[in-house]
Amino acid sequence: MLNRHLPTYSVIVAAAFLLGACAELPSNKASQAGNVLPLPKRYDATQPPVPQVANNIQQLFSDAALNQHIADALRHNPELRLSAARLEEAGFNTRSAKAGLSPQLNANVGGGPSRSNPTGLAAINSESYTASLDAQWEIDVWGRIRSGIDASSSDQAAIAADLAAARQSIAAQTAQAYFQLLRASTLLQLSEERLVSFQNTLNHVNRRFEAGTANLGSLDLARTDLESTRSQVAQLKDERDQAARSLAILTGKYPSNRSKATRWPTLKRSVPANIPSTVMMQRPDIDAAYQRIRAADSRVNVAHKDLYPSFSLTAGYGRQSSILEDLARSNFNAWSIVGNVSAPLIDGGRRRAELGAANARAKQALATYQSTVLNAFQEVENALGSESYLRQQFSATSNALKAAERAEARGMRSYDSGLINILDLLEVQRRTFNTEEALINLKALRYQNRVSLALALGKAL
Repeated sequence: MLNRHLPTYSVIVAAAFLLGACAELPSNKASQAGNVLPLPKRYDATQPPVPQVANNIQQLFSDAALNQHIADALRHNPELRLSAARLEEAGFNTRSAKAGLSPQLNANVGGGPSRSNPTGLAAINSESYTASLDAQWEIDVWGRIRSGIDASSSDQAAIAADLAAARQSIAAQTAQAYFQLLRASTLLQLSEERLVSFQNTLNHVNRRFEAGTANLGSLDLARTDLESTRSQVAQLKDERDQAARSLAILTGKYPSNRSKATRWPTLKRSVPANIPSTVMMQRPDIDAAYQRIRAADSRVNVAHKDLYPSFSLTAGYGRQSSILEDLARSNFNAWSIVGNVSAPLIDGGRRRAELGAANARAKQALATYQSTVLNAFQEVENALGSESYLRQQFSATSNALKAAERAEARGMRSYDSGLINILDLLEVQRRTFNTEEALINLKALRYQNRVSLALALGKAL
């Protein structure tokens, strides 16, 4: 039966509009905030020549082994699978939010036998069965549901950006781990060469000792350096194995020490100076922080519109019978349409508090965005500055190694001629190996810093 009291809702609707007019939206939404970060035209640490800004790490180094490790990591890394699953969940959350705009239809079937026994009368047995279709639709007059959809969509976009950032991070971590493995392997090779050299020095001193031209103290000093280097070889083997395990974990494999790295890829030199600071704005983590501002602002709208009355329509269509088989017939004989208006009157300030909390969360999202941008600029400036200083260190250390190698050759001849003692010879040898070790470490730092710069600029992939 049609509900005949719909006209009486006009009074309630008028009151609801008056109540809703008292609810004002706060003016300090995050997207309207006036705090804007001033961006420089170029990076302060950009000094010629600056490193090459390639499209991704694979193009930057063009190393088949490294590229294969990165490809494996992007396919099999469990952290990326976790991020992908979060994005999938966000997609379903958005679909769920959009469902609020559509009418909801439910089917209901019920009933069964019943018995009543009024006082002084015979028991009465009866059967009653009902079947109905019930529909409900909230009319989104104020846009509250649409604001919720916007919030879910922004959440989904933020998580998609998180996934892109995670992919870049995993690619960069894989490259860093590969270069760490290469550093440990190169240092191990150097220490093994040093072990051979110190063994030769010990043999040389031993021959002189047997010939009576060297003393026992010289023999002990040579043996000390030999055993110290042997200890270092064992330590570097452990470092190499740990680096290999780290690389295996990143590529989604069992942490074995089977991964190998033997050749440094070409480190290409630079492109023009004055890299524009806007290049960094392509970073997915910055995009994610921005999308979370939009989501927070949409939720401010949701909380604000929740102060307004809600409008809904409810409809029912069905039949009732004392015979179960009658329910299968299509001639439903009962129906109703009801309009509902619900307006908050007294809730102890709960909705107002939620609006204030939503506005505070929007401020937090803006502050997080600003912090993300500032940290990103710092990462780029640090990487650019380190590139210049590491290049200077590498050049100076290369010159020092050449001088040390010449000094070592002269020292061996001088020792054979009796012009210097064993302490001087061992010191020259140690200085040569230490300088070469420093050069390897600087080389690894330059490669890793170049990866850090690519990641900081949002160009790891």
